[in-house]
Amino acid sequence: MLPNLIKDLQKAKNLEQAKLLQRFFKTGKGEYGEGDVFLGIKVPATREIAKKYTGLNIKNIEMLLKSKIHEYRLAGLLILVEKFNKADERGKGDIFNFYLKNTKNINNWDLVDLSAPSIIGEFLVDKSKNVLYKLAESKSLWERRISVISTFAFIKKNKFQDTFRISQALLKDEHDLMHKAVGWMLRETGKRDQELLESFLRKNYKEMPRTMLRYSIEKFPEKLRKKYLNGEV
Repeated sequence: MLPNLIKDLQKAKNLEQAKLLQRFFKTGKGEYGEGDVFLGIKVPATREIAKKYTGLNIKNIEMLLKSKIHEYRLAGLLILVEKFNKADERGKGDIFNFYLKNTKNINNWDLVDLSAPSIIGEFLVDKSKNVLYKLAESKSLWERRISVISTFAFIKKNKFQDTFRISQALLKDEHDLMHKAVGWMLRETGKRDQELLESFLRKNYKEMPRTMLRYSIEKFPEKLRKKYLNGEV
């Protein structure tokens, strides 16, 4: 099954698209995605291919995650999400633990965003969130991103406390990708409860990196948005 998946992905590669993605995902020396190799397959196409191989076993998924090729890792994660969705509680726990053991290979923002809420977030909805707070303190950019992006699963169920607490912990994170991630999750809380978001912002917006603030208030009315940007709230 694994050779056929790889064959399908290789058949779908697009060298011109790959060049664009290499730049977009910052794969140059010293950049966050250094060394990541792209085939040039867009996410919907990768998803369609992955759907044919949801029976792939965990050992083969681990092999995909260890690949330098981005789309191999993405396909592995998309299959893992499908397996999680169909698993019983014990199976979900096994996949959750497998995911946490492989975070070093979940090492670009799209890989995190397309998998963390669906596996880590969904598994923790009704459980202790301690693991997210440990991840928020990690030296790994990707583990820190997993910590906040996973809370999207809670946000969708109108549970915002952990998003706010983790956002608070990450306010002084130095990486732009974290500013965007935290701002995005805060914006999602605000779409569901603007009053709660504003309560958080009034206490913290002057300390927030500009990008984080801009993302979090993106859906606010223009006049209110300008007040926050101008420090007039």
